[in-house]
Amino acid sequence: MTDQTNQTELEAAAFRRLVQHLRDRPEVQNIDLMNLAGFCRNCLSNWYADAAAERGQQISKDAARERIYGMPYADWKALHQTEATPEQQAAFAAKAPDKA
Repeated sequence: MTDQTNQTELEAAAFRRLVQHLRDRPEVQNIDLMNLAGFCRNCLSNWYADAAAERGQQISKDAARERIYGMPYADWKALHQTEATPEQQAAFAAKAPDKA
C-alpha cells in the first residue's frame, strides 16, 4: 500500500468515526457545534457534496445530509433539534463574519 493510499484510508476512517460520534450524540445541537468549533453536521454534509463534485460526482444536498445524519434531515430535526436559545443565537451572531 502506498503512503498516499494509507493516508487516505486513515483519513476516511477518522471521518467515519467523527460522523458516528456525532450520530451517537444527537443532544449536541448544530448551533452548539457552530459556536464552539465553527462547523456543524450541515457543514460536513456540504463538504461531502463538495468532495463529490470535485470528483465529477453529483450528490444532492438531501442525500449528503442523510449520509452525515444517518437519516433524512427532516426526520433528524423532528427527533432531535431544539429551538436555539437567545444566548446561543447571540453567540452565533457575534461570531458571524461581517456582511458589510
